[in-house]
Amino acid sequence: MTKIDIISGFLGAGKTTFIKKMLDEVFAGEKIVLIENEFGEIGIDGGFLKDAGIEITEMNSGCICCSLVGDFGKNLHEVIHKFHPDRILIEPSGVGKLSDVMKSVIDVEKEEDVKLNGLVTVVNALKASKQMKAFGEFFNNQIEYATTVVLSRTQNATPEQLELCVKQIQALNHQAAVITTPWEEIRGEQILKVIEGQDSLERKLMAEEHDHDHEHHDHEHDENCTCGCHDHEHHEHDHDENCTCGCHDHEHHEHEHHGHEHHDHEHHHEHDENCTCGCHDHAHGHHHADEVFTSWGRETPHKYTREKVEEILKTLCETDDFGEILRAKGMVEDANGGWIYFDMVPGEYELREGEPDYTGRLCVIGTDLDEHGLLELFELA
Repeated sequence: MTKIDIISGFLGAGKTTFIKKMLDEVFAGEKIVLIENEFGEIGIDGGFLKDAGIEITEMNSGCICCSLVGDFGKNLHEVIHKFHPDRILIEPSGVGKLSDVMKSVIDVEKEEDVKLNGLVTVVNALKASKQMKAFGEFFNNQIEYATTVVLSRTQNATPEQLELCVKQIQALNHQAAVITTPWEEIRGEQILKVIEGQDSLERKLMAEEHDHDHEHHDHEHDENCTCGCHDHEHHEHDHDENCTCGCHDHEHHEHEHHGHEHHDHEHHHEHDENCTCGCHDHAHGHHHADEVFTSWGRETPHKYTREKVEEILKTLCETDDFGEILRAKGMVEDANGGWIYFDMVPGEYELREGEPDYTGRLCVIGTDLDEHGLLELFELA
């Protein structure tokens, strides 16, 4: 059986870095396929991950959660039959809805020997509050449907910031595990245990209680049962002895994958203008990512100095002259030799040396982008 993990997260949260960590520390012995969708014209992260020795399927003509849902399902079938992987990692666009990706995988589950394993959302602990307010419909959906939320940049957060971030996440989804330990202080194996529901304190306590009170249960468990499935008469699926679905006390859930069956197109509850249930129904004022966000990208042999790239990134960070910039990323040839890789999110950027790529590539994502201005800024006009 092939496990499928969805690693979601808003733009700039650190999804690719997280995937690299898991590949290096946990998945090295597994046959992995990464299906990646970067919202934009040019695939950037594929070059970043190609040294990991895995197959990468990039679909850059749109967001797999929106315009490519049908093609995504077909693509997933092809990946399964061509590579027979142990695990498939799906990295959706940062502006995609986790609920849509999850639904597509569930559809494939009905026809293939695969298991939707982990629903992971990476969240920048320093920007969660602001992004939650500014992009609620998309940002909140990724948290609402996650089984595990992995916070990034927690080493730079104050205790007050971190506590507020966790509180806001739990207000949206109180069942999800929230990983707050800085990544350099926690092993990938520990993270995987959380993702796969094997490291739940509540579950361990329930197992201990079950051992003491086994004769009072009216369903069959072995002595090592850690499923935590108490009061589960409301669930529609069966728990086997290895069940790690984590659906404890989910009165409102009806689906085996975090219980979001009722988030499909047929809704029975009322939607107001602030509804964040993730039910991409245009009649209720919801939007697809490609209706809200735009992208600008270029391939170019133009050479830049490190100082010039830093000047450009400072401009994008400190002004809104070119629109509201949510992410800028790329790799370009250094005029002084070598290659410059850069990554920018609002308020911060990073430059590093990297391997030569087949040509320089630039990608900017945001709203109300001034494309001509960006051409001039990057000296391409």
